[in-house]
Amino acid sequence: MHPFMEQVKGYKILTVGLAFLVWVLYFMTSWPDSTVYRPPGPYHAITFVSNATGVTTSTHRTTQSPSILKSLPEELANLTHLLSWPPTPGDGRDFLASTSPQTSTFHLRGPAQATYDLGGSLEVVLVAKDHRGRPKTHGGDLFRAKLLGPDLTTGVPGDVQDLENGTYLLSFHLLWAGRAQVRVWLIHSSEAVGVLRRIWREKGATVNFRGYFRGPTGAEEIAVCNVDPSSTGAKGPTCQYQDVVSGELWFCAQPPTLPCNSLVGHSSGSYLKVTTQQEEALLGWNVTDKLLPPGKSRIEIKVTATGNSSLALSPRPPCHPGLPAPRPSGFYHRNVWHSLACSGRSFPTEDSILGCLTGRIVHMMGDSTLRQWWEYLRDTVSSLKPVDLHATYQVGPLMLVDTSKGIVLHWRAHSWPLRSKRTPVASLHSVAQELRGLAGGPHTVVVLGLGAHFTTFPPTIFVQRLAGIREAVTALLAREPHTLVVIKLANTGYKSVYGSDWLTLQVNRLLRAAFAGLRVAFVDAWEMTSSLALPDNIHPGKLIVRNEVDLLLSFICPS
Repeated sequence: MHPFMEQVKGYKILTVGLAFLVWVLYFMTSWPDSTVYRPPGPYHAITFVSNATGVTTSTHRTTQSPSILKSLPEELANLTHLLSWPPTPGDGRDFLASTSPQTSTFHLRGPAQATYDLGGSLEVVLVAKDHRGRPKTHGGDLFRAKLLGPDLTTGVPGDVQDLENGTYLLSFHLLWAGRAQVRVWLIHSSEAVGVLRRIWREKGATVNFRGYFRGPTGAEEIAVCNVDPSSTGAKGPTCQYQDVVSGELWFCAQPPTLPCNSLVGHSSGSYLKVTTQQEEALLGWNVTDKLLPPGKSRIEIKVTATGNSSLALSPRPPCHPGLPAPRPSGFYHRNVWHSLACSGRSFPTEDSILGCLTGRIVHMMGDSTLRQWWEYLRDTVSSLKPVDLHATYQVGPLMLVDTSKGIVLHWRAHSWPLRSKRTPVASLHSVAQELRGLAGGPHTVVVLGLGAHFTTFPPTIFVQRLAGIREAVTALLAREPHTLVVIKLANTGYKSVYGSDWLTLQVNRLLRAAFAGLRVAFVDAWEMTSSLALPDNIHPGKLIVRNEVDLLLSFICPS
């Protein structure tokens, strides 16, 4: 055969072979992976795998919600026990029968004393009353108690014990010498808590989101998205998106003409109407987060005859993961947080912060309250330079570097559900997915801060997220035990049906339980934002953030 004809024949064989290989690869990538977790359901799904986003997409017509992952830790398996709260009798329609901050009273327990010993304790009895001035006969109110110093720079949170008969026992540790005063706030009446509990457990969602779909010509369509199909409001098929690492699901109403795998953008949607007029009255601003009349609540704390310090600080170990959580976890004295779990340090200068972070890679993953830590370090340390990654600021990723010190600080938001401006779906990385990609090691620090965006959904949604993260953290610590993992608890702030402190309190219970038994460290932002005479803010001021970051650095550099 002529050499030219043999060459042509060779090209034909090569072309056919390449075509066959392409067909095989398409078949492999298009066929559903039977090893990926999928919730049960009698629907037929066509799955598309997206390597860029780490999610699979499918269409279906079922309204069945996903089941919780089987990898739940034992502590999270019994939500009824973990999230127990005294029940509220009645239907809540009689507003005047609800707990009133104006008529409720408290007084020091026991005979009056001229002074109290430093290092001792103080007990206070609180009697809840309704708007008619009648004592309540059941518990369930959310009160917040603080013992504050005279200059408003010193304070410690009190422990509130619900006796479930309308009476509450408040306990305080006496941790500084000098004057102090008890102050108590009614955050929510038991009747308001009943509303929050019902909505949190029974409603699929109290907010929704927008998904942006784009076709090959650039035309876009917008659909409602949420954590379960029924909350999308879809009357027809819905699109299902599944995180290939954690198995978590996300749903969007199928757009009119575009396919499910054309989803390119995500943003906040709307707040849903979930309360009646009577329920809104129970959650009204005039009865929420209100200070009770002070009564006779001032005391004098003196140093004991054997003591020589104005603070009651017993010897504590250096800060390290796995420490037990005392109550309270700490207190403020002259605007400085003193941890009672470990001997925290202060990092007042740029050099002290740089000395701690040198050679470290810090990965912060979570919400905007954690982003405040990244921002504090950016604004405080001039040599930490931001790198413009051309990302949506609310979502990230954000990066700071100091190349001379070998420091890299990352922050990025957790994935769905995330209230944010429009952002590319490809930028939404799940925490579990990010953790699986970390090598870890003694120079790696992982900081997780989740909670604020999960109070608008049933607790099972957050439990499923925590199950995937716990599994990823466990794997990370198994392959590199010297990796430091720090959990930031959710802080105080919102006071509405969409983000109440009562809901945040439950979120923190789940966070504590999810990481029980693991060698991780906790920063108790809940108590650090509820110990001073400062107004609650979901984004606390620089004073609070500085102390939170100092505690983080104390775990990184305990000595």
